Amino acid sequence: MNIRYLIGLSALLLLANSNALYAAVDINNGKNMFNQECAECHSVKEGKNKKGPSLWNILGRKSASINDFNYSDNMRSSQIIWTSDQLSAYMEHPKVLVPAGKMKYDGLDNPKDRADLIEFLSSLH
Repeated sequence: MNIRYLIGLSALLLLANSNALYAAVDINNGKNMFNQECAECHSVKEGKNKKGPSLWNILGRKSASINDFNYSDNMRSSQIIWTSDQLSAYMEHPKVLVPAGKMKYDGLDNPKDRADLIEFLSSLH
C-alpha cells in the first residue's frame, strides 16, 4: 500500500468521526449536563454571577471579562478566548488549562457530553 493512500484514508476517517460527533450533538443533553455539572456554581442569565461567572454568551468571549466577577490571577492572565475547542479543553481538565484557578471541578471526561454542553451554551446569547 502506498503511504499517500494511507494518509488520505486516515484523514477521511478522522473527518468522518468528527462530523459524526458534531452531527449527533444533543442540546437537551447539554442542558441536562449544565444542570448536573455546572448550575450549582454558574448561571446562564446575563449579569447573574454565582460562585462562578455567568456563562451567558460565553462563546467568543475573552476569559475574565465580566467586570464584577473576582477571577483568579491565572484566569485573568490566561488571555483565553472561549472557542468551542478552548471550552472543551477547559471542561475536560480545568486545572490543566488554568492552573491554580478558583474552579473546584475535576472535569468532564465524556467528549460527547462536553460537545452537547457546548452546544447548549452556544445557544445562549
